[in-house]
Amino acid sequence: MFELSDSLKSLPPYLFVEIDKAKRKARAEGRDVIDFGIGDPDQPTPDYVIDALCRAARDPANHRYALDQGIPLLRESICAWYRKRFSVSLDPEKGVLPLIGSKEGIAHFPAAFLNAGDYSLVPDPCYPPYKGGTILAGGRVHLMPLKEDNSFLPDFKSIPESVLKKAKLMFLNYPNNPTGRTADKDFFSEAVAFALKHGLILVSDLAYSEMSYDGYKPGSMLEIEGAGDCVIEFHSLSKTCNMTGWRVGWACGNSFLVSALAKVKANIDSGIFTALQYAGAAALDNSAAQADAMSALYRERRDILVGGLRKLGWRVHSPGATFYLWFRVPDPKKSSMEYAAYLLDKADIIVTPGVGFGGNGEGYLRMALTVPAERVKEALKRLEKLF
Repeated sequence: MFELSDSLKSLPPYLFVEIDKAKRKARAEGRDVIDFGIGDPDQPTPDYVIDALCRAARDPANHRYALDQGIPLLRESICAWYRKRFSVSLDPEKGVLPLIGSKEGIAHFPAAFLNAGDYSLVPDPCYPPYKGGTILAGGRVHLMPLKEDNSFLPDFKSIPESVLKKAKLMFLNYPNNPTGRTADKDFFSEAVAFALKHGLILVSDLAYSEMSYDGYKPGSMLEIEGAGDCVIEFHSLSKTCNMTGWRVGWACGNSFLVSALAKVKANIDSGIFTALQYAGAAALDNSAAQADAMSALYRERRDILVGGLRKLGWRVHSPGATFYLWFRVPDPKKSSMEYAAYLLDKADIIVTPGVGFGGNGEGYLRMALTVPAERVKEALKRLEKLF
């Protein structure tokens, strides 16, 4: 009776919805499922964030429509955090835009700049909204393969000139989801220079900058000379502060790019609930200690899981950042979907098939370290029985 739009029909299935269905079905059957699937922190939001929310929620002044620009306190806290963390100065009036989670901002941003036939340069595998936002905006996706033999970095030289002439955006995400790999300042400098040369907007997704190990400290694309002319960077409180459900993030950087996203959002939403913004400011003001605590927790889990999988003979890279393990499917005769289904069926363990992040993710699996250490050990015991 009704027909979906061409854009919606062009979207691939959102894999995490399918994983959630499989998980709920298994649990309904009474199975003890250990879930390494979605990157959703298992620890509670810190009390000081909850307390700030409660105080602000009791003030009737915060019950009305929020300012689209976000309250000054949150914008100033974001600027102070960037200045302390990266030595980057942002304009709180024009260079920062609070978001209802960074995901919605990333998905909405292409609508500000893409016309029919314009390209986004998108890493593959990748966080799905890079592709989805491009398609829904009427744009075209050109994939930049992330290959293991190139440290999961894109090769800018391989992008055809015919594509570059029609390209408007380039998405980059380091520390990277799903691969867990990192990039240094030399690569960031190369990316900024490439964007400036070809008139590209560089969209930097920095959601995992506060989740790192072994002395490594990720940088911001905005630290690079020239970035202020072409970069918009997205960040979030979701992972660092265990606030995935709260939906508080932001975009920052070039003021024209930020203002364009603000115009899109002004026609779509009415901003973040004001009390949540006060809570977000409290989270940022205490984020350094929280980041250290969470990195220590995930490092312990990483070491247990990586060590256990290697004992099974699996070739697993130990990530320097994020809370993801990304490794080849142990049985090359099985696809990533088949192997994920096998682990759920035989061991009640959920992992994410790499193909869900794009065609270049086929042959890989992702495991999120959002499982307590004792459950990680239990999962390893189950796997030992299989192998």
